[in-house]
Formats: sequence, structure tokens, C-alpha cells
Amino acid sequence: MTPSGDVQILGARTRYRVVRADAADARSWLSKGSVCPLLHQHHISHTGIMEAASPFEVVRMNQSGTFMIACIEGEGVVLADGRWKKIRANQACLQPPFVVNALKCLPGKRWTFAWVRYDESREVRPIVSSHSPVTGPFDAAPLQAAIEGLHSESSGEASPALLHHWNELVHRYVVRFAQPHRQDERLWQVWQRVEANLARPWSLTEIAGIACMSEEHLRRVCRKELGRSPMQHLTFLRLQRAQHLLSVTDDKVEVIAHSVGFESSFTFSNTFKKWIGWRPSEQRDTRS
Repeated sequence: MTPSGDVQILGARTRYRVVRADAADARSWLSKGSVCPLLHQHHISHTGIMEAASPFEVVRMNQSGTFMIACIEGEGVVLADGRWKKIRANQACLQPPFVVNALKCLPGKRWTFAWVRYDESREVRPIVSSHSPVTGPFDAAPLQAAIEGLHSESSGEASPALLHHWNELVHRYVVRFAQPHRQDERLWQVWQRVEANLARPWSLTEIAGIACMSEEHLRRVCRKELGRSPMQHLTFLRLQRAQHLLSVTDDKVEVIAHSVGFESSFTFSNTFKKWIGWRPSEQRDTRS
């Protein structure tokens, strides 16, 4: 069973250029895209540039890989952490695999963005980590140039050396955003310690104490580096761990809920539904 309800409305005014890893992907919107098998080296399913306009809307109920979107011009909204977030020029959004992914144009506003969609199994460590931002500042121009170069080369002479060059650049720009080296060292230490004991009833005061920051300063740093508040990021870590346990163990939902820090399975189930898009029992059904 896979959660149903996917939506794809491109609209008559939307234009896009796409490069896909495999010609066997026969979905209509990808069928005219150029093909670059080298994308498989980094588990990239497809990448491209979208020039979207209302009524553009895409919903994927269970995307099978990390999805990055980098805004070039205009603005749109992305469903992240269970709520809609605006993404404007020179901002990016990074969505983890195996959650609901949704994006749409705002009425009357055009939206140009670059995207990179990975294809990752549950047994492989995804691009997204505990230190990855959900949203944040990002210069989209280099990624745009790399995707344009890849599209041009894969549509034309297809020089292996140049295809390799553009392919590597696309992936490295995503990695730069997903695994930032500029992140405050104190945050890295905080989340390592928290992630090692997710069952603990962490408070903002405790987490700020580990970081040797005031609560307000920790909020500001987390918002800047991760695009989330500290307690929202704690929820993200708990749900990522829960998703993994639901996929690889037969433990009861109640046991998993307590192991990642939820006092009740009811709260866990409702939070899981809001952030991931379906309930824990449905997550387990996807294994069959």
C-alpha cells in the first residue's frame, strides 16, 4: 500500500526544462526531458528549471527521495514540517524522503525555481541529516547554471567529460546546502547529544544550556541555520528516527513513540500525521 492522493497541475503558462536519469521513466511530464544516466551515480532521479504560474500545484504523498528546491525569481509556497512556508528568491527548501511533498504557486505570482530530486531507499543514508536546514538562504544562480549546462549537453553532443562536470556540480551544490560547513559548531554538538537520547523529555532550557546560549539566542541561531525553532527541530529528529524504526522493526507503535520521546501514542500519531502526511500504521503498510 502507498498513500494515495498525488496531485499534478502544471497549468498552461508553466514551462520547464528537465534532465532525467533514465529514459524508462515514462511519466508524461518527464517524457520529453533529456537523459543523463550519470545522474544515477548520485541517486538523482531528475533535475530541472521550472517557470511556474498559477494554477501550478504538485503533491507527492510519499516521495521516495530527498527533494531540493531553490528559488530563482518570484515566490511560491512549500509544505514543510506540516505547514506552508514561502520560498522567495535566493532561498532554498530541502525536503527529506518518505514524507508528503507539496508545492504551489501563489495567485497572480510567477515562480521560477531549480529543483533536484533524489531517489533513495530506506536502507541508504539520505542527503538530509540532523544538521540539514529545512529552509535557508541560498544563491540559486550557480545551481541554475549547472542544471542548464547539464540540460544543454545532454540534449546535444553529450560529451562524457562535460556531462560528468555538470552532474558533479549539481550534486555538490545540493550537498553544500544540505550539509553546511558554516553551521555554528555549538549546534552540531547540541544535536549530536540530543539525537543520542531522543527518549529524554528535552526542554528548551536544557538544550540552550548544552549550547551555552540563552534560549532566545538559540532560537535565532536555529532559525538562521536550520529554518526551524529548536523544539521544531527536536520534533523533526524524533520523527525521522520513528520513521526508520517503523520501517526496520516490528515494534509496536506505542513502544516506538516512547522510544523517541512522545508520552502518548495518540500525540505521536497526530504529530506524525501532521509532519509526514499519514499515520504511523500507514507508514508500516508501505513495507509490504
